[in-house]
Amino acid sequence: MNVSENHNVKKIITPTRLQEYAVGVFKTIPTKSGIKKAIKKGLVKVNGKTASTALYIKGGETIELLLPKENLQKKHFNFPLEVLFEDNYLAIIYKPSGVLVSGNSFATIDNALTQNLQKSTLFDTTRPRPVHRLDYPTSGLLLIGKTTESIIVLNQLFQKKEIQKIYHAICIGKIERKGEINFPIDNKKASTSFEVIETAESPRFDFLNLVKLHPKTGRKHQLRKHLFAIGNPILGDKEYFIENKILKGKGLFLHASTLEFTHPFTKETINITKELPKKFKKIFP
Repeated sequence: MNVSENHNVKKIITPTRLQEYAVGVFKTIPTKSGIKKAIKKGLVKVNGKTASTALYIKGGETIELLLPKENLQKKHFNFPLEVLFEDNYLAIIYKPSGVLVSGNSFATIDNALTQNLQKSTLFDTTRPRPVHRLDYPTSGLLLIGKTTESIIVLNQLFQKKEIQKIYHAICIGKIERKGEINFPIDNKKASTSFEVIETAESPRFDFLNLVKLHPKTGRKHQLRKHLFAIGNPILGDKEYFIENKILKGKGLFLHASTLEFTHPFTKETINITKELPKKFKKIFP
């Protein structure tokens, strides 16, 4: 009834938890959340035995993924992407607003990557995978892993907070020139520093502010929730807003503008910036 994908683990330096190692290994379930769910459902075997989420991969194992046949076919989304950096290990692409990064939908960045990126020539080449997320309405830079090892290592860099992300947003109302927001999200510590770049008076919103944001943690909707918490929601946000101050039809004014980190394999400094979208420049030329 079931068919399977097999993966033979090469020699690895540091033992890695199965649910982290297997990200990007299998074509049919490429995401970390998908792998974790598959493990919990008993669909992943290591050396012929059903695996648990506590298992560590040390090298030399055979990993098998069991899936129903109907899950094997996955179409590619023909969607041109702007590639700002690419080598054998990783890539940085621009995600427009209004597109999902991944998920059950067909029209996702994840499904468009193989058509836009060159296949790695390294021995552990795999289907390119996003290693972090951007909300559906958020535009900006997205980091992609192209090999099994790079996907694992880039995820680890995010966990260690060794990848710096800078965002720009337009928020509503009077705001301090700079500061730090320490407001728990889902009962977890969350911290964001901000700096106002420019302010303009607005008949409808009183003030509009172009702000530079540096999230020090990575909670879901962190920037949107944090600005809303201090009374300065992001323009165009339909989830976190002040009554009668919703801008419709223009999308969310939140942009992931910069990624900076040390390349984990070549050791070069990667610093990529994507200019603000046109809708930002209409307000702040």
